[in-house]
Amino acid sequence: MDAALIDASALPWHARPDALVRMVSDLIADELAHLRPGGASLPDRPWPTDLALDEQGLGLDSLERLSVAAALNEALHLHESGIEDLLLARRRFGEWLQVAAEGLAAFDARLTFRTSGSSGLAKACPHALADLLQEAEHLAGLARGTRRVLAAVPAHHMYGFLFTVLLPERLGCNEVVDIRRMTPQALVATMQPGDLVISHPAHWSVLASHAGRLPPGVHGVTSTAPCPDALARRLEDIGLETLTQVYGSSETAGIGTRMSPATAFRLMPFWSRAADDGLQLLRVTTDGSISSQGIQDRLEWLDDRQFNIGGRMDEAVQVGGINVFPDRVRKVLLDHPQVADVQVRLMTPEEGSRLKAFVVPAPGIDAMALRSDLWVWTESRLTAPERPKAFTVGHQLPRNDMGKLSDWSLTMPQPFAQL
Repeated sequence: MDAALIDASALPWHARPDALVRMVSDLIADELAHLRPGGASLPDRPWPTDLALDEQGLGLDSLERLSVAAALNEALHLHESGIEDLLLARRRFGEWLQVAAEGLAAFDARLTFRTSGSSGLAKACPHALADLLQEAEHLAGLARGTRRVLAAVPAHHMYGFLFTVLLPERLGCNEVVDIRRMTPQALVATMQPGDLVISHPAHWSVLASHAGRLPPGVHGVTSTAPCPDALARRLEDIGLETLTQVYGSSETAGIGTRMSPATAFRLMPFWSRAADDGLQLLRVTTDGSISSQGIQDRLEWLDDRQFNIGGRMDEAVQVGGINVFPDRVRKVLLDHPQVADVQVRLMTPEEGSRLKAFVVPAPGIDAMALRSDLWVWTESRLTAPERPKAFTVGHQLPRNDMGKLSDWSLTMPQPFAQL
């Protein structure tokens, strides 16, 4: 390994209090956002260790406490050490941190991350810590010279954990700065040579539009969604030294990277193609075993190591026992002259068993005026199982704090209007 990198025998990630605090607090906030569709009202972070979990602090009622504790147990595998029940007996944020630290000290070989749900229901994705450290070592070789990590992503998601928890340790960075609540102007004012900004395309787009000129010596990483070539070039134009694009998912972790929109992605060294169709990849894990992993996109292979992303292979969902394709329904709705953007997905079991659509009107179009047009439009262009039975209209598609498309509630309050 490069002498400039930190040896893998360094302290485990959870022995760094700042890393554990960020991961646990981000997980709690995210879980509460799902439990409170109207928005979770939480104290500003970082939270003090004496912050109460009940109504005097985070406001968790008994059901919320049970759900959040279950999510934390799942993510950190606290059940492996038999310590998970202590979460329900503790009353303060700092006490939960202590339970997490004790559990991880006894067992930290596996972690579980949940998908964002951008293409359906969220699912749990367990990973061996050794495999994640293997990836962090590779990524550290792409980020030599980093002095600080500026994080625009939460630490409890796969991408955030790799780049804001494991990578700083591999690089010897002692400072990780949370920039999620900074304006573009404030962010630029804090940037220094040697900074590595960990972000996603939606955040990079805002930065490119409003930040002005970036200071020299600042590098960036983007993932969670495709980065448009025009955005990558715009960031280069305003002074970003390099932008590393990472392709992967919660199921696979990182698969490949590229440093320029003019080049193809290259597989990380522990990945290889499994077959000529390119739908399966093989990973050599740290214990020497080989695992096969399906991928969710069509990859256009230039050779055995290089590829371009050809687009997502959207899976069918069943409505009344019939396969329907949300992406086809989305394209039909996008053909409506008053629709600027739209997301289509299956209702949650609590909402029903049909499709629903979130629609962004074109500029100047009244949200409620779309109602009759959308019903007529879909009736003449889609089969009965394909037609959405609920339309939610808002000024922008719902996204999570990773910038990825997220689910929405059919009882979503204003400023969104339910049709």
